[in-house]
Amino acid sequence: MSWQRRITHLSNIPGTEERWERSKTENCGGREEWERRACGKENSSVIFGLKGYVAERKGEREEMQDAHVILNDITEECKPLSSLISRVSYFAVFDGHGGVRASKFAAQNLHQNLIRKFPKGEVISVEKTVKRCLLDTFKHTDEEFLKQASSQKPAWKDGSTATCVLAVDNVLYIANLGDSRAILCRYNEESHRHAALSLSKEHNPTQYEERMRIQKAGGNVRDGRVLGVLEVSRSIGDGQYKRCGVTSVPDIKRCQLTQNDRFIMLACDGLFKVFTPEEAVTFILSCLEDEKIQTREGKSALDARYEAACNRLATKAVQRGSADNVTVMVVRIGK
Repeated sequence: MSWQRRITHLSNIPGTEERWERSKTENCGGREEWERRACGKENSSVIFGLKGYVAERKGEREEMQDAHVILNDITEECKPLSSLISRVSYFAVFDGHGGVRASKFAAQNLHQNLIRKFPKGEVISVEKTVKRCLLDTFKHTDEEFLKQASSQKPAWKDGSTATCVLAVDNVLYIANLGDSRAILCRYNEESHRHAALSLSKEHNPTQYEERMRIQKAGGNVRDGRVLGVLEVSRSIGDGQYKRCGVTSVPDIKRCQLTQNDRFIMLACDGLFKVFTPEEAVTFILSCLEDEKIQTREGKSALDARYEAACNRLATKAVQRGSADNVTVMVVRIGK
């Protein structure tokens, strides 16, 4: 079984950046009409290649509670597919708290549940069925873990964030819980600069909608935490807080890739405590342009640079004083 597919080339789509600037505030360029104009059916057979790289550091913590998954190509596992879909990829970062069991469980099981629930055969709307698949997958994975956690003596109290990127051809579906984040690096042809575009929404109890849901369920927010303890308002696990309004329902965003997109970055909050998204993107770009990075035997210069970028950024986060676990994943978007 091969996790990688051949990278194809995407021809330029004139005017894409201008239309993106007008619509980027809505779902990362997300209205279907715009997407059909920018990356229409005439380009549907040309798919960006995606390849993930990752680095992790324990930092000052006693154990590594983060987990991650890189599946560059799960097309075969998802078959039979709609004739509208030719490639499926999956990338995820999980930041555990209270232990390693929830993050490890999610890393081992969430994509397996996703593959089983992925729409089979022809569908009326790929977007609607994929979003429903993701919602069902998160719900099922959380229920499975909570069942296992509650059967232990004493019951497990582990929880985990989840930030997952599901790529269906050239469309990204980003599903996330908690405060890990996904960022897209996109080049602006007019300004000749790269932008760091947020693909996910952080969930913490101080946000109005999150606090209202928690209070409606009978919980409370003290010192910015659920019951004064839990820092996130959505998670996998955390069974003792589910009755207080903490939920496993993810936010889901949809983003159409363009020829100006360079890479996707997924990282836990251990990175963002000491790096802004813009700083992290700039740091990665500087590494990708470093011609002094040595190439190991059997690896391309491009692979070596992306691996070095992940490792250098994770190390720099620890050096800057992040006491948390740090996981940095970068997904190269092949042209």
